[in-house]
Amino acid sequence: MSVTIKDVAKKAGVSPSTVSRVLSNHPRISRETTKKVKEIMEELGYHSNIMARSLVSNKTYTLGMILPRPAEELFQNQFFAESIRGITTQASRNGYDLLMTAGHSEQGELEAVTRLVKGRRVDGVILLQSRKNDPIIQFLKKEAFPFILIGHDREHEDILCVDNDNVQAAFDATQHLISQGHARIGFVSGPPNLTVSQDRLEGFRQAMDASGLRVQPEWIVEGEFLQESGYRAMSFFMNLPERPTALVVVDDLVTFGVLRGLNELGFKVPDDLSLVSFNNIALAELSSPPLSSVDIGIYQLGYMASQQLIRFIQEDKPQQMSVIVPHRLIVRESSLHPTNKRS
Repeated sequence: MSVTIKDVAKKAGVSPSTVSRVLSNHPRISRETTKKVKEIMEELGYHSNIMARSLVSNKTYTLGMILPRPAEELFQNQFFAESIRGITTQASRNGYDLLMTAGHSEQGELEAVTRLVKGRRVDGVILLQSRKNDPIIQFLKKEAFPFILIGHDREHEDILCVDNDNVQAAFDATQHLISQGHARIGFVSGPPNLTVSQDRLEGFRQAMDASGLRVQPEWIVEGEFLQESGYRAMSFFMNLPERPTALVVVDDLVTFGVLRGLNELGFKVPDDLSLVSFNNIALAELSSPPLSSVDIGIYQLGYMASQQLIRFIQEDKPQQMSVIVPHRLIVRESSLHPTNKRS
């Protein structure tokens, strides 16, 4: 015979409603009571009936997650894998499952979200990237449906979001190159419709302006968050009559393409071109040379997004609308002037 909530309540010396609140991670249940009840559950081998809980609470205990396009960006870029790991960890600790969906186009993504929301298949939605004029955000706001954005939306300042100060992060990265003696600095950007691309480019411009350095329009190249974009950028940059001596690159994965292109063209980093990137994924330290990269706390971004959304779902109001995860520049060989290299 299966163990019921009443069995757990009797053993723990609490009411069945208290056990139900523990299962739903109700904020008003003390840590001591939660710990005691969960220990009794484990002792008795109790497993909650999700369908029954859903009928009683009108909740699915599931979060929806919209996967970005193009698909190869998701599987190649470690940002998404690491942020999803953070999301999953926090969701699991709070008894929530994840339902991932995607679309082959912007309209396809909107249709996928519409199915989740209208079908009441999830309690909230996590968006992994911020785009200009995003119809998904407009739809979710119209439906008054709980959601959170990893990033921020300049057109909707009132939405729940978790982000870095990407303007400051790019300012710091550019300032580091300037401190190494560089004046001719270029920028390899991401898609212009993404807020993160806009913010990092703005931080780059601000740092150049603060140091009285000119931003050369031809030294700014846009692409996708893929290796191939960095590789193509090198063919362009290194064939210019006057080329930059250093680059700020929007993402580590793109920088790997930059390194590949430079290697094929016979240029060395940092002797011929210095590089600073973003995300500080595990491979950044293992590349040749090791990459200087801005650590943006990818896991923490996902973890905090999941945490903030679940709190919003449970309490029906957020403690704060916007959470900023701090960044730090990790300096390695790729950005050090040859005379400043560590022995």
